[in-house]
Amino acid sequence: MSTIDRTGTFALGDRIVKRLGYGAMQLAGPGVFGPPGDTDAAVAVLREAVASGVNHIDTSDYYGPHITNQLIRKALHPYRDDLVVVTKIGGRRGSDGSWLQASSPEELTQAVHDNLRNLGLDVLDVVNFRSMLDVHGPAEGSLEAQISVLAELQRKGLVRHIGLSNVTAAQIEAGRRIAQIVCVQNQYNLAHRADDALIDDLAAKGIAYVPFFPLGGFSPLQSSTLSDVAQRLGATAMQVALAWLLRRAPNILLIPGTSSVTHLRENLAVAELDLPEAAVVALDGIAGQQR
Repeated sequence: MSTIDRTGTFALGDRIVKRLGYGAMQLAGPGVFGPPGDTDAAVAVLREAVASGVNHIDTSDYYGPHITNQLIRKALHPYRDDLVVVTKIGGRRGSDGSWLQASSPEELTQAVHDNLRNLGLDVLDVVNFRSMLDVHGPAEGSLEAQISVLAELQRKGLVRHIGLSNVTAAQIEAGRRIAQIVCVQNQYNLAHRADDALIDDLAAKGIAYVPFFPLGGFSPLQSSTLSDVAQRLGATAMQVALAWLLRRAPNILLIPGTSSVTHLRENLAVAELDLPEAAVVALDGIAGQQR
């Protein structure tokens, strides 16, 4: 039994994953563009994650582009039977590294085939459609055409399960009328808690919620409360933020990313971090302080 087993498991469709996973985005070069400076180090991180018990890896073929998927294949193929690789489509990278929408039926179909080829798979476990109606956060608008493309690829046997990313509650409900939605991947952390009600609703429906930017992402969370709690517990701010997310709801799956084996071990050690009730109360108050 690995340490991360302490955090429990949750279902992604018919696959069961541990709640502590790994996000591969940071394995690409600066700005998630181009190759990493040290390919061997990136491969080592992936192998260490799986050796530590991780069986949920999050990626996308537009990381790099193509870089992280090719690294995953190099490091881990042939894949363990229990390993679930989750990818996302709906975007592409410009030659200058910009993030662009790519959501036409042809682009989505090509993206699925690109992911299959670069990962070395015949079928993708989970594919998230990432809404790019607003790159900075969820924005209302119909996604039914895009979800229908994924549903058709599912019927053809290329996609096992469908998820959504950067979406609203209304878009999720509309999507569920077209296909089973097994997970939602949105920004959520101690300070950015717009999805509080959505998380609880998804938990009641057995749908996983995968928060990204647990420490604020490109605009790092600045909180003296978080720093104080971390210092008292002898932990890092990242560990405390991740531990709070694990406590927040049973359907939350974590995918912290790093390109360092040392940092990976720190992230996975959160499985052994128990937050006292007083710490949870203090952390819960951070959202109000940030407004």
